[in-house]
Amino acid sequence: MSAALHSPRGTAADRSSHFDVAIVGAGPAGLAAAQSALAAGVSVCIIDSGVQPGGQFWRHRSEAAGVPDDGALHHGWAEYLELRADFDRGRASGRLTHFPGTSVWQARRLEHRFALSTTPVAGTAPEAPAQVTATSLILATGGYDRQLPVPGWELPGVYAAGGIQSFMKQNGSLPGARFVIAGTGPFLLPVAAGISQSGGTVAAVCEATDLTGWLPRAHRAAAVPTKGVEGAAYVGTFLRHRIPYRRRTVITEIIGTDRVTAVRTARVDRAGRPVPGSERVIGGVDAVGLGWGFTPQMELPVQLGVETRVDLDGSLVAVVDAAQRSSVPGLLIAGELTGVGGATLAVLEGRIAGRVAAGSGAARVRAASTSELRAIRRHRAFAAAMHLAHPVPAGWEDLVCDDTLVCRCEEVTAGSLRHARDELASGDSRSQKGITRAGMGWCQGRVCGFAVSCLAGGSSTPSAATLTQNAHRPVAQPLPLGALRTLADEPSPRPAK
Repeated sequence: MSAALHSPRGTAADRSSHFDVAIVGAGPAGLAAAQSALAAGVSVCIIDSGVQPGGQFWRHRSEAAGVPDDGALHHGWAEYLELRADFDRGRASGRLTHFPGTSVWQARRLEHRFALSTTPVAGTAPEAPAQVTATSLILATGGYDRQLPVPGWELPGVYAAGGIQSFMKQNGSLPGARFVIAGTGPFLLPVAAGISQSGGTVAAVCEATDLTGWLPRAHRAAAVPTKGVEGAAYVGTFLRHRIPYRRRTVITEIIGTDRVTAVRTARVDRAGRPVPGSERVIGGVDAVGLGWGFTPQMELPVQLGVETRVDLDGSLVAVVDAAQRSSVPGLLIAGELTGVGGATLAVLEGRIAGRVAAGSGAARVRAASTSELRAIRRHRAFAAAMHLAHPVPAGWEDLVCDDTLVCRCEEVTAGSLRHARDELASGDSRSQKGITRAGMGWCQGRVCGFAVSCLAGGSSTPSAATLTQNAHRPVAQPLPLGALRTLADEPSPRPAK
């Protein structure tokens, strides 16, 4: 793998750059899309907020510092190396341009192209052009950890489960010594296993479900045997390191003053209510990882007006056809934006999207082979089984005390949200934002949006309308005011037909 991160490219002073295909996101779907598009001989650019390719799934040690990564904490590392080799060859040939450390804060469809307004990620140099245009656009922005509030979750030492994994992969070290991992879903397993492999101690993994939801769907898991192999490896790691795995158990309180020192857990019944007498305190804890599945990063698809739907896990996702085409002509979408399903599925979708974006005529008709479509169906079926077997637990909002912070950026409590809902007729996240300021901080509701929507609506899951509200942002990412000047010379976009 090449250690060089930056290729010669324009500065922010350059008004724009045009490409045949623009890809937003350099994770599994984005890298696979670039591989296919490059094979078709077109010019490609990848815009990514990370400083090196790989996304969250293949986040790895610093190439700029010359630190090698042996892939020990990664799945599919060989596939990454293959995709990365094609990525590097594309850059060396001049047909692939990489804009790392760059966010797209606005996407527009003009008459014959897409216009992407960019801004550098905080702490990076403004080297990318202020605007990129492309004939075809592929969105592969992935997702982030869904979070539910719990008393004490604002304490130092509390992380998203994915944040702990990213820390390990990027730094080769741990953000603590003794951990409790809690939430729901298979993702809790690699996080806990990685901690143990890296020298940490996992005091417990608390899974909110009882796993019986897998029983009527076992055939879907059997259709993707690689998942079974991964699961067996995690079981072996848990046994070797004696990691307690507690089903139908949740954290009811994170304890500490200036940082985490302990957690209080309880078993819950099928309605999500704590079972009397089941509470216990796990002490000597200095780090907690929370994860309740993933939320697709839908701001750019919603900006462009794509057709959406609510997936089985309660996430808003983009509707695409078998060739990854969205309802907006020229716009293709791959990976978690079409439904959370894992890296293997994202790579399959990315390869198809890259071919379609670069092709025309017959090439578009034969965008995917029969084997690829079958593999996609198998992985989609597995993802559906996973979502149904690991739902957000019913009644979680009843465990949230009125003084629990929900929006940590603006320090808005659950009590304030409930008061606005019951006394001020604030029954959705948008009105809650105006009244309580929930979701108006730096993260713009990405962390608290799901919980605010549920508490505002008085249910365990948000409505489709509220999910769309949360994703609808004219400015998708924080940006300096000077970035708005780049829009002055552009014609007004025509609505998508």
